[in-house]
Amino acid sequence: MDSSAPTRRPRLPVGFVPTPSSAYRQHRKAAQLLDQPGKPRPQAGPGSPSAPEAGQPADVPLPYASGARVLMWKQDPSVDEIGTRKVFLPGVVLAGPRDARIVLASGDTAIPPVEPNAFGDFVTMPDTPQFDAVHTFAVVRQTLTMYQRALSTAGSAMPLPWQWNSSTDTSPLQVWPYGLPNVMNAYYSRAQACLKFGDFVPGGDTARVYTCRSFDIVSHETGHAVLDGLKPQWLLADNPPQTGGLHESFGDLTAIFLALSQLDQCDAVVAQTKAHLHDKTFLADIAEQFGLALGSTTGLRNADNDLTLSQAGTEVHAISQVFTGAVYDILADVFAFERNPALEDCASVLHRVAGWLRGLVLRALIAAPDAAATYADVANEMLRIANDDGKPQPVINAIRDRFAQREVFAVTDAPGARQDRRACCGTMNLAEYYDVERVLQAEADALARWCAEHGRLGPAGATPPATQTSLALTTVTVTDAAGTAVATTAVVDLPAST
Repeated sequence: MDSSAPTRRPRLPVGFVPTPSSAYRQHRKAAQLLDQPGKPRPQAGPGSPSAPEAGQPADVPLPYASGARVLMWKQDPSVDEIGTRKVFLPGVVLAGPRDARIVLASGDTAIPPVEPNAFGDFVTMPDTPQFDAVHTFAVVRQTLTMYQRALSTAGSAMPLPWQWNSSTDTSPLQVWPYGLPNVMNAYYSRAQACLKFGDFVPGGDTARVYTCRSFDIVSHETGHAVLDGLKPQWLLADNPPQTGGLHESFGDLTAIFLALSQLDQCDAVVAQTKAHLHDKTFLADIAEQFGLALGSTTGLRNADNDLTLSQAGTEVHAISQVFTGAVYDILADVFAFERNPALEDCASVLHRVAGWLRGLVLRALIAAPDAAATYADVANEMLRIANDDGKPQPVINAIRDRFAQREVFAVTDAPGARQDRRACCGTMNLAEYYDVERVLQAEADALARWCAEHGRLGPAGATPPATQTSLALTTVTVTDAAGTAVATTAVVDLPAST
């Protein structure tokens, strides 16, 4: 054997070479999401002196005003196409997280305040309470920002108030990611000035479902809060069914509009449907994970539907899908009309069309009556505003025709029709919107009258004085000077004192 020949290391059999397991790949992917970029460096061209040589500090701190990066679910947790991604919140975000309009509730002891890292970011490990807090805050913040931008773009810039805000009360909305333990629900409460989200274990399963992790549910409930700040009367249960349908529909549309306000989601929708929005897509399914936990084959509601008003009746859950479906059809029609792949990317067109449509819906809702609003009220405002925006006739036709197909201009609520909210989200079923205190007070008043009629005039359990062994009511007739009876009243007949 030639000792001068280079030695070759024997190649190991393929079966002996370790390969990353599925669990390791998932760990590695999660770890990469948590990686932070290096410290910022001053820009310098070739041959330029280094920062210390130029007399500049080596470290350039990032001020809070530069915004914060967060890691969040970009869709419902069950939607594999999107998953968790980093996003940028351009405003000031402080520990909690919190800002001027939104704050994580300090009373939620299950989630201690989340501190920003050295870069001022809130990037935490998924499936932890800290991640859930950051994700929930981020969705609420994005929703409020989205609608404020919609009004600013239309020339109506204004801070969208919460229902309780005034010149002397600028209190923020409190967010409770774990506010309803072991409750299969979520809600917005104006009385508590908060959003609360439940968590539960579905029957026959062991994994806990957290409603705060659903992009759709958080944005839906935030939509209720936004609309309640603009139209406080609409959330009350004594409105006609269509008014309740507008509130519930606005929550679902908020989830759709927020998804389409983000270019990566627009790109995913276009790729999933080949740019045909009536093909099966996660965009039209609302709260997929929650719907599956309740035994549905899809989400809680389907925005891409064919329901009409005569089919929906007075059940607010069903009637809301009529308005949502009409707006979804309009979105698909206008997208198809403006789409031109030779000139513009389809995802960019979808992003632009959705931006205009959400502003149109919001402005129409603001212009609608302050109480007892109908679908026709909002649809007519949408037609007026679209015409004022100078939209071409095919867009105007799409709005008119889609609402006409849903019988919006032909079917009205029957006189005295009452809302059926039993299948709606937790917000629509809160007692505070039903004027329940009036019912309770009426029952208390009836009890007081009975006690007065039966001589129970003192504190409960008090022993009547010995001189009042028997109390009775006597009817007294009041007469005028001519002896004519003018009134009758009941008085306690007390025995004569001795």
